[in-house]
Amino acid sequence: MKITETKIPAVKLIEPKVFGDERGFFMETWNEKAFREAGIDATFVQDNHSRSVKNTLRGLHYQIKQPQGKLVRVTRGEVFDVAVDLRSDSSTCGQWVGEYLSEKNNRMLWVPPGFAHGFLVTSDTADFQYKCTDFYAPEYERSIYWQDLQLRICWPLQKSLKPLISRKDQLAISYAEAEKF
Repeated sequence: MKITETKIPAVKLIEPKVFGDERGFFMETWNEKAFREAGIDATFVQDNHSRSVKNTLRGLHYQIKQPQGKLVRVTRGEVFDVAVDLRSDSSTCGQWVGEYLSEKNNRMLWVPPGFAHGFLVTSDTADFQYKCTDFYAPEYERSIYWQDLQLRICWPLQKSLKPLISRKDQLAISYAEAEKF
């Protein structure tokens, strides 16, 4: 398993070794020892799975209390996955990193607590799976507007198309208004 830092060092890109033959493939998606050695000391309490159609944009979500670290991956299709640093004491606060995750590249992303997270589906459909370090707490959930002018996230959208977003994400606040860690 190859674990590397992104342009925001706390966010890690994970590329598992895939062993394949005529029967299919095998890959290890979680190894506590390997992750700990790479600086990811996480205990997971919840696994989630969502399916979305092309052009669905989910996020940018975080929990101000009970912040969740997330180990995210795509098991069908492709997404552009984004993490935004909300840690006030960080030199990268207000910066974002984006990576393509797909069933073909088998990449995963570690998004630590203290980050907002979102993704855009770039394939016809995508199955998105993630492990969380804390339980979902809707009373602490916050959403930052996906098209925030201060963040300037370069979502890979076709110019003529608007993404499919939830009502909650339509009502999201700006990065400047967002509670930080």
